[in-house]
Amino acid sequence: MLSTFEFDLLQRLRRALVVLSLLMSTLDWAQAATIEQVEIVTKNGVRTFEAEIAATDQERMTGLMYRKELPDGRGMLFDFGQPQLVVMWMKNTYVSLDMIFIRADGTIARIAENTTPLSEAIIPAGIPVKGVLEVVAGTARKYGIAPGDKVAHRFFSGQ
Repeated sequence: MLSTFEFDLLQRLRRALVVLSLLMSTLDWAQAATIEQVEIVTKNGVRTFEAEIAATDQERMTGLMYRKELPDGRGMLFDFGQPQLVVMWMKNTYVSLDMIFIRADGTIARIAENTTPLSEAIIPAGIPVKGVLEVVAGTARKYGIAPGDKVAHRFFSGQ
């Protein structure tokens, strides 16, 4: 029979192992991520980003959760396969983002700017989209990225 102290210690160790396991799986995923170039053609010229690809259910579910920073010029491109009504959120996401919703032909449909970190509020695309590019908040305004601009990447048919 365990003493109260031993039982409490065992419970704390179990919780620590769960947290450690989650952190390790997040690190493993980040290290294994595929990085590809994404170009956006704006009225001010072409802007290139290095984007982690989120193509599996697990990658899309995790997204940029638990990241403490996202450098300028980096991001994550979510591929939903077929155009669909997409909703995003910021649960467990510490960095404010601009979410760029992209139609199947590569046209930017909508941009949700300066999202609220850690929020569980739903951020809808509003129309069927094939992908979403997440970049650090302020990027769209900084580089003049707007709805109607074109995204060049193998996921989109406007290539």
